[in-house]
Amino acid sequence: MNIKKPKFWDYKKPNLYSYLLFPITLIIKIFNFFKIVPKNKKNKIKTICIGNIYIGGTGKTSLSLKINKILNKKNIKSCFIKKFYSNQIDEQKILENNGRLFLESKRIEALRKAENENYQVAIFDDGLQDKTIDYDLTFVCFNNINWIGNGMTIPSGPLRENLNNLKKYDHVCLNGNLENLETLKHEILKINPKMNIHVAKYEPINLNEFNIEDKYLVFSGIGNHKTFTSMIRSCGLNIIKEIEFPDHYKYSNNDIDKILKQASELKCKIITTEKDYFRLNYKKLNEIKFIKSELNLVDEDKLIKNIV
Repeated sequence: MNIKKPKFWDYKKPNLYSYLLFPITLIIKIFNFFKIVPKNKKNKIKTICIGNIYIGGTGKTSLSLKINKILNKKNIKSCFIKKFYSNQIDEQKILENNGRLFLESKRIEALRKAENENYQVAIFDDGLQDKTIDYDLTFVCFNNINWIGNGMTIPSGPLRENLNNLKKYDHVCLNGNLENLETLKHEILKINPKMNIHVAKYEPINLNEFNIEDKYLVFSGIGNHKTFTSMIRSCGLNIIKEIEFPDHYKYSNNDIDKILKQASELKCKIITTEKDYFRLNYKKLNEIKFIKSELNLVDEDKLIKNIV
């Protein structure tokens, strides 16, 4: 089932709905506090976790791909580890297309398999809240536009854990199109003055497949739809219609028929994301093109120094 993120999650301040849900939020916090977690075992290989506090659309997979690419250039044998979720086939395919992916129902099982195949570094796409693994390095990703929404934890807001938990982590990566950087850095350093803050920008790498003279309908079912459309517009493409679906949305043929009909009526072409394209199961895929983007680190040398 695809549930769209509540709009009030991304208000600048909590509203009535947030406060009405707060008793449930409190119960979840108490449960997590008393939750029994197995003791960590020492890992044979270096572990890097790319996670988030804000739920969805923070660029975890993009940063995982980037770090893997950096390590490969250094001739360091690295792999991806991801917990299996049936609604995240898109991310799994992208990781598989860019390296070795170990996919299991428990991350610790995937890590043991990576150790047995003598990998030097395991890059975890998600898993910051998985306390069964003692990571060597942790990265918390944020989307520059969404940031922390209304600042409250689920279900009152979009946070998986309190923002003050940034004190426990090593690095923060601010992903987007360079929006709100100074404000966000200030907020982060107030909580953890020693935090290593990295900045990354989404860059399209297949723009040559698109014509700036054309008009486009854009649709996506990702957590950072606004960042995606902002990137496209900054490249000069003319978007005349946007359609936003819930994160990890499973498209039906009827959904695609409606999109094709609207594009025909508007006399425009169709663009989506690479993740969304991998979730499509439709006979007319030739009528839909995707923008392939890459996360480029503004301070790549600094990040390399920290992880190698």
